[in-house]
Amino acid sequence: MVRSLNLDHEELGRLERWEPGPCFWACGEQVSELGLESEVLPVRGNHPAAQNRFLYVGGALHPLPSGLRGLLRPSPPFSKPLFWAGLRDLMTPRGKELDETVHSFAQRRLGYEVASLAIDSLCRGVFAGNSRELSVRSCFPSLFQAEQTHRSILLGLLLGAGQSPQLDSSLVRQARSEQWSQWSLRGGLEMLPQALHNHLTSKGVTVLRGQPVCGLSLQPEGRWKVSLGDSSLEADHIISAIPATVLSKLLPAEAAPLAHVLGTITSVSVAVVNLQYQGACLPVQGFGHLVPSSEDPTVLGIVYDSVAFPEQDGNPPGLRVTVMLGGYWLQKLEANGHQLSPELFKQQAQEAVATHLGLKERPSHCLAHLHKNCIPQYTLGHWQKLESAKQFLTTQRLPLTLAGASYEGVAVNDCIESGRQAAIAVLGTGPNS
Repeated sequence: MVRSLNLDHEELGRLERWEPGPCFWACGEQVSELGLESEVLPVRGNHPAAQNRFLYVGGALHPLPSGLRGLLRPSPPFSKPLFWAGLRDLMTPRGKELDETVHSFAQRRLGYEVASLAIDSLCRGVFAGNSRELSVRSCFPSLFQAEQTHRSILLGLLLGAGQSPQLDSSLVRQARSEQWSQWSLRGGLEMLPQALHNHLTSKGVTVLRGQPVCGLSLQPEGRWKVSLGDSSLEADHIISAIPATVLSKLLPAEAAPLAHVLGTITSVSVAVVNLQYQGACLPVQGFGHLVPSSEDPTVLGIVYDSVAFPEQDGNPPGLRVTVMLGGYWLQKLEANGHQLSPELFKQQAQEAVATHLGLKERPSHCLAHLHKNCIPQYTLGHWQKLESAKQFLTTQRLPLTLAGASYEGVAVNDCIESGRQAAIAVLGTGPNS
């Protein structure tokens, strides 16, 4: 087996935080193994960034209800207490479909208002996608499994439906006991791939950067030939974490059925604009806010970076926010042939921050990046595509394993976990090896 890895940590370096989820524990163990525990910046459960999240609806910020009191009384933008949405879920029978759009699932179980405001915004914030097209089975498997197992998503989540075994380390135990809602590293998340690069090279692994794969071909003896432009290498087995549509164009003719399936897993683009303001204050304290598509098709949400991680505000410190732009707005501009320039994104982001948060002064720093086709869209029936791909790989005994955001989780935590599982499947080692 060729001990090599393609790694580009520039994109990871632009990320600033992760949120603990079902796959967080594998990441926490990696952080410990790489000796980065002292660099971790946690956001504990009692922090404003953990407790307060907002929706921007009707030209105003509205805190999402929390706690029992928040569920029992009307909380704008919702016209009725969310208690009624929970009661609806408890009384609604189990769905009979093998898959369902996120919007249809949420409307059936929680009502139109929750589906159109909260769930629509959530899908835009996580997937930059349309809740009326995304699959609940693939995008929110814990909710789908909760209904299937306990007929109610509330009962299912309370009783732990769909929970996976959790790894253990001192950092993981600390995160559990302190109820971390998110975390970062003191020097930004770029520290993680840098530490991973150093760890791998110290173990004799060859790391290739800036050498995109141009093609894959199968050799008579069943090994892969990986074309890298001016050079090539051979491998016994490939773990691919590149986007499914990119992989589909690299596969040889023998894998045409697989290439066809992978080519249908599309992605959307997102523009991320980082803004910093000197001497400014936010009108609220929290993690940030999301925006439903009915309110503004341009802005997906705004994250209040300085609230969660003031340690990263720089010197002199300044208020930092991140504006995410994308979805239908970018698709429409691209379809009409418009030039997607950094200047356009900066203008839209500054207008959004001025309107939503009252930050009307000129920012001291402004960075804009367009991430082309960066978030895969798990549309209705996505699970069937995965089953078809797995079946082909099994029946053809193709030495190829699929990992990464295109398949079962777009978050960084999910991607690291899928890579870990892929390595276990190939090497036959246990989770603690």
